[in-house]
Amino acid sequence: MTNSIPTDSVGLVTPQTHHFDKPLTLRSGKILPSYDLVVETYGKLNADKSNAILICHALSGDHHAAGFHSVDDQKPGWWDACIGPGKAVDTNLFHVVSLNNLGGCAGSTGPASINPKTSKYYGPDFPVVTVRDWVNSQARLMDRLEIPKWAAVVGGSLGGMQALRWAISYPERLNHAICIAAAPKLSAQNIAFNEVARHSITSDPNFHRGHYLEEGTYPKQGLMLARMVGHITYLSDNAMRSKFGKSVAEIEEEGNNFGRDLRTGKLSFGFNADFQVESYLHYQGERFSENFDANTYLLMTKALDYFDPSVDYEGDLSKAFENCSCKFMLMSFSTDWRFPPERSRELVNDLLKARKQLSYVEIEADAGHDAFLLPIPRYIGAFSTYLKKVYSEITGHAS
Repeated sequence: MTNSIPTDSVGLVTPQTHHFDKPLTLRSGKILPSYDLVVETYGKLNADKSNAILICHALSGDHHAAGFHSVDDQKPGWWDACIGPGKAVDTNLFHVVSLNNLGGCAGSTGPASINPKTSKYYGPDFPVVTVRDWVNSQARLMDRLEIPKWAAVVGGSLGGMQALRWAISYPERLNHAICIAAAPKLSAQNIAFNEVARHSITSDPNFHRGHYLEEGTYPKQGLMLARMVGHITYLSDNAMRSKFGKSVAEIEEEGNNFGRDLRTGKLSFGFNADFQVESYLHYQGERFSENFDANTYLLMTKALDYFDPSVDYEGDLSKAFENCSCKFMLMSFSTDWRFPPERSRELVNDLLKARKQLSYVEIEADAGHDAFLLPIPRYIGAFSTYLKKVYSEITGHAS
């Protein structure tokens, strides 16, 4: 079925691949001799190249943040709710750059790429990459695109961590860091969730110590379980209840009738997926396992675990921010229990301690961590207003 492209969409977009021959030394000390980064761009770069925005993706994201690859696409890019003409990241005003990070599985060099030294898949031999490594590779991309300074670096979740790393590593190369639903580092609980996900993958019989592609298979069950566990943590209890449950009043009225919770209206008295939420999680896991590389999932979760800019500053994050020259915008969501508002407030306190200019908004939303992907009015309003000020600042006139 042909898709009718909305008027507020960036429309049809074509990814571009940039190859880099200069070796990249990683935080681990290992060296990546060459690599590719896949990129999409939306909107026009102005004459003085001052209106460029970098979009950093989260764990399962990629370069395809907005628009459609063909008229037959059923779904747009992962952040289409926020990127496009007249949207929060307004492509009538900004030139937007979105990339797939190193280690990804959407075209950038990663575990599913061919290792030029062996002519086989990198697989588990692809080195562990960190947020710092990503930002260093993004800085090289910036040079390739001949962009002298980002108007803003923007990201949600793991993308927000990249925005923070940009402000610390390249303070002279961005005007604003916009960090959404993120944290200064992972909590022990978050690291535990990631370890469960990784263990589910590595213990799958089809994992083959990471060499599954050479065996013509992949750890489907492990990936499904990893995604199911992750998906639960991205939603809030309110969101789950709204989607699959019922109110206390309904329960009291129905007694033991499970009603709309059930897929078929009756219990199987077995171990089938009786409830809608079970079926939903199976569907999400199945779809994810077909489209995402398992080794990439392992790498991305490790990058999350390792993120902690304070390690170079005796554990004092405020010291990490002392040399930052950009302004900061932080946003959090009330029901996000993966990266709750108190984690954003930690960042606020450290930024204030470092005497940095910042704005902070806590948004009431029932959607949990996934709220940063959705067109929630107060969120979009705050996001849009801030970026209009950014545009006015770089151009000297109102949007």
